[in-house]
Amino acid sequence: MNVELIVDSTVDVPEHIRSRLTVVPLTIHFGQEEYLDGVTMDKHRFYERLVESDVLPTTSQASPAAFDREFRDAKAQGDALRNKRKVVSKEIGGSAVVLTIAAQLSGTYQSACIAAAEYDNIYVVDSGTAAIGAGILAEYALTCLDRGMDAAGLARALEQKRQDVCVLALVDTLEYLKRGGRISKTTALAGGLLNIKPVLTIENGEILLVGKARGSRQGNNLLVEKIHACGGIDFSLPILLGYTGLTDVFLKKYVEDSRALWENGTDRLDSTLIGGVIGTHAGPGAVAVAFFRKK
Repeated sequence: MNVELIVDSTVDVPEHIRSRLTVVPLTIHFGQEEYLDGVTMDKHRFYERLVESDVLPTTSQASPAAFDREFRDAKAQGDALRNKRKVVSKEIGGSAVVLTIAAQLSGTYQSACIAAAEYDNIYVVDSGTAAIGAGILAEYALTCLDRGMDAAGLARALEQKRQDVCVLALVDTLEYLKRGGRISKTTALAGGLLNIKPVLTIENGEILLVGKARGSRQGNNLLVEKIHACGGIDFSLPILLGYTGLTDVFLKKYVEDSRALWENGTDRLDSTLIGGVIGTHAGPGAVAVAFFRKK
């Protein structure tokens, strides 16, 4: 059985699995200029523009038509496979699972659902999170597919496993989230004191302020503290670190400061530059970690 895994462009994954995913892009706007996230503007160029521009970019959801194009391709491939094998079962090829950014954060999930309504054996899953949080779910999904899971089973597994995803981020400022309307002015004010580094999480699609630290070192220590408060890391499942901006220097500093957290659990820490849509709201200088809680 061939099951295609489709994600939107907010789903950040390590480079070694990127080629196994089909990506539907969201749109980034700099004033009147419009770019497809990761297609007509890559991540590095986005952060160059973000730093250079006096205008805060805006983003818009992927359209039903964008998903429909991918679904038609999946169906065509399934039809070709069935013809080659001379079978009629719709379970052979042409099936797909779509994993999207949390529905509370974007209309992209709804767009995928609208498009999927016209097809058999395509399942849409709301990740309940974003960026590297959805990224570790995508990596988990690929492991399930490698074990032979079908599309319906994978959708059920993802809906169950998303409850165990924990995402924590140390951001340089809440200004971008405030200007983008992703947090309230009250929350932004609470984290906006001089040299205060806010720590954020995503729960049920909502961005929450869970702690504040003065300076990067205290912020890194607070991230470690919050990881333990989440219940600790299941090192048998994917872990992913992320950063925003033009340099990963803050991420490297975090890894060094938190070495004791990782050294006995894993000998490999994957990391990625977080994409432009999420970067629009997080701003440069953020560090994030995504993992599955211990059960």
